[in-house]
Amino acid sequence: MAKVKPFKGVRPPKEMVEEVVSRPYDVLNSEEARKEAEGNPKSLYHIIKPEIDFEPGFDEHDPKVYDKAVENFKKFQENGWLVQDDKENYYIYAQTMDGRTQYGFVVAAWVNDYMEGRIKKHELTRRDKEEDRMKHVRCNNANIEPVFFAFPDNEKLEQIIRDVTAGKPEYDFVTDDGFGHTLWLIEDPETIDTITKEFDKIPNLYIADGHHRSAAAALVGAEKAKNNPNHKGDEEYNYFMAVAFPASHLKIIDYNRVVRDLNGLTPEQFLDKVRENFEVKDMGTEIYTPAGLHNFSLYLDGRWYSLTAKPGTYNDQDPIGVLDVTVSSDLILRDILGITDLRSDKRIDFVGGIRGLGELKRRVDSGEMKMALALYPVTMDQLINIADTGNIMPPKTTWFEPKLRSGLVIHKLD
Repeated sequence: MAKVKPFKGVRPPKEMVEEVVSRPYDVLNSEEARKEAEGNPKSLYHIIKPEIDFEPGFDEHDPKVYDKAVENFKKFQENGWLVQDDKENYYIYAQTMDGRTQYGFVVAAWVNDYMEGRIKKHELTRRDKEEDRMKHVRCNNANIEPVFFAFPDNEKLEQIIRDVTAGKPEYDFVTDDGFGHTLWLIEDPETIDTITKEFDKIPNLYIADGHHRSAAAALVGAEKAKNNPNHKGDEEYNYFMAVAFPASHLKIIDYNRVVRDLNGLTPEQFLDKVRENFEVKDMGTEIYTPAGLHNFSLYLDGRWYSLTAKPGTYNDQDPIGVLDVTVSSDLILRDILGITDLRSDKRIDFVGGIRGLGELKRRVDSGEMKMALALYPVTMDQLINIADTGNIMPPKTTWFEPKLRSGLVIHKLD
């Protein structure tokens, strides 16, 4: 059962929240972070991407950079830009995008649930990326950024969301991208108790986004337990910070592909090969969006095509075989274009659906790419099914939007 607890959040005073919060560390590079933080000493980038305080090009994995994170985290607290709540709370964090709002509980999740597989993952993690985040958690002795969880819908927790969000929020602001971010404190002991008990009835939590952060946070917690001769099990380091959303609140958006060349084929030869496994329909020059599962959108030579996978080319009984990312990776990218490793092949790039299909057209029309392939998005049910069956999603399958803002709440490990 999913064990969570409230915690004493470290967070910005109301009037400073918009100056402090930032995008997650992994959605932008050092230069972009430097630009976003320009002229703002309160920006969380000084803690999560502290290389911005060094000369451009300075190695972000240099020990001095981690030391700088610690120094800046301390400075933020001394200056009152981050202040710790005096009692343990839960929080509700709402995100609004395109008129749709999703509500999540900010909780401290149990390290053992991750280590023993009750917090389920659907992606492989890279050890070097884990190690980078582990150093960050270790040196700051805190989870500066939350991870993003989903859980099966629960009516009592939904009712708490309705009740709490009817009250006055602590923070309520809109970021430059037009997304709304709202946070409420849950301080009532009875409500806190109900949340803990209801989560305890939920068999599994699912990592939606932030596999590396989850791994790093849990591994540091386990390491601290091992290294503490007086370890009892109730220490704060046994928990790490997550925002957990009911699965029905979340919407996965498409994650599309652009490819540099046609593997020596002319566009006609390429389309002939595609026709072996797909019904191909020329849709003209207007952008065509995939209509449903097993329907794809191809952009090539200034024209859009609808590709519908022929029966027998996919396996709807298999959690991985049903995925359009599997169908397209096997039948188009591998068999026709010779691209076998999506993680490392330089001939392919990936474009999050948040940028729209116009971005695919732009990259092909510019001559940088030769063709683009748009996929129908994966559903939360498919993600949960993959995690439950112990399978791993192919690379670059899910894109969640909006991303969680970092800096709304921080969790200290002591």
